[in-house]
Amino acid sequence: MIDVSYYLTLAVASLVSYIFGALPFAHRLSRRKGIDIFKTGTGLAGASNVLKTVGKGSAVIVLVFDLAKGALAVIVSGMMGIEGTAILIPATFAVLGHWNSVFTRFKGGDGMAIGGGVAIALFGYFAILAVVVTALVAIFAQKLPFSSLTSIVFGYISLVLSTSILAKNELGTLALSYGVLVGLIFVHAVLGHSKRNKRSQIFEESETNKI
Repeated sequence: MIDVSYYLTLAVASLVSYIFGALPFAHRLSRRKGIDIFKTGTGLAGASNVLKTVGKGSAVIVLVFDLAKGALAVIVSGMMGIEGTAILIPATFAVLGHWNSVFTRFKGGDGMAIGGGVAIALFGYFAILAVVVTALVAIFAQKLPFSSLTSIVFGYISLVLSTSILAKNELGTLALSYGVLVGLIFVHAVLGHSKRNKRSQIFEESETNKI
């Protein structure tokens, strides 16, 4: 028999998680500095673009809040009784909220920090290890194309290996399932990067034709 109440709870948890993810901290903070984050730099509402266009202090604040959005989605969903791999459903809705925020006319960021917050809430110190690996790869590979995306791949691999070797089987299985969310964030980032490059090329060509 289908447990209707459970699926209703899952739906509510997903809605709440979407709202968490949609909270536009990067947009609001940059607006206070007189900058429209969607019209500067990469056009993404995230810590990386805030760092480039607003400043280090603001970027740190945005990073902390974006991590918190992902973590809160998991924590609140857990308090509502959502467990196991099912908790990745509201976590995904948090990322969707960040991508397409109802508060900013469905514009947002790439969701990497949200995914990091989800990982920290789910995997604890294993996720912190993965974040360290991600940061180190990002630093040493920053001159390579897609360095941030490459760092995510290495960070996820370290998470799977550490949970599989050192943790219980359930956590290792959850880490593998979390890979679906990582994959979605990765594909979304690649497609977004490709679209921005095309727009940039079209703009440059139009400017060249004017000369």
